[in-house]
Amino acid sequence: MNNISQKYPYWNQSGGADHFYAACHSIGKVAMEKVEHVRSNAIQVVCSSSYFLRNYFAHKDVSLPQIWPRHEDLPHLASIAKRKKLAFFAGTANSPLRKSLVKTWENDSSILVHGGRLNTPYSEQLLGSKYCLHVKGYEVNTARVGDAIYYGCVPVILADHYDLPFMDILDWNSFSVVITNSDIPNLKNILQSISFQRYKILQANVLKVRKHFQWNKSPLDYDTFYMVMYELWIRRTSIPIKTSSQM
Repeated sequence: MNNISQKYPYWNQSGGADHFYAACHSIGKVAMEKVEHVRSNAIQVVCSSSYFLRNYFAHKDVSLPQIWPRHEDLPHLASIAKRKKLAFFAGTANSPLRKSLVKTWENDSSILVHGGRLNTPYSEQLLGSKYCLHVKGYEVNTARVGDAIYYGCVPVILADHYDLPFMDILDWNSFSVVITNSDIPNLKNILQSISFQRYKILQANVLKVRKHFQWNKSPLDYDTFYMVMYELWIRRTSIPIKTSSQM
């Protein structure tokens, strides 16, 4: 930051408030802890968008969805009737929340919860389930939301205080189910209480938002790149910038 401020004097006009940087994981977050004034001023585009993280500033920073880079065509989706499982989750039980989920539902016949790697293709379960669970691990963010949307599975968000990606643009209640961590024991009742008509609407909207959760080699209209750019535009700074004539 010292090098940047010396080489590019215009940086000092706002202390970085009219700039942004992207850092999805540990290196970027740890590095910015050493330059608190930049972290407080510049817009952070980060995956770990939890209100409990002191490095994340809601309404200033941007929540970046974790999405696997996929270059193949969108998968052929089975009809709703072929989604036999009510809900699905698989992943390492590396948090109290995941441990509670596995302990509560690992033996259920309609909810497939697996505390570890699957022996069968992950995609098969995503395609064969009505709802796919996003459950906080070490941090609130995982790639499971993007996976669920890609395979046409309605995301169920179990991660309190999670600043969901693009929440200033998208109505998450129209294509996902957001519940609190304390709802784990009632998970089955909550999902079964959703009418078939309501589920069809949710699933149809999942298909509509798929284009927003895709990276493309060259950005396409409304894809993740443009969604992030729009989020940045929404957060554009109102801090006045000195011009050269004022300096």
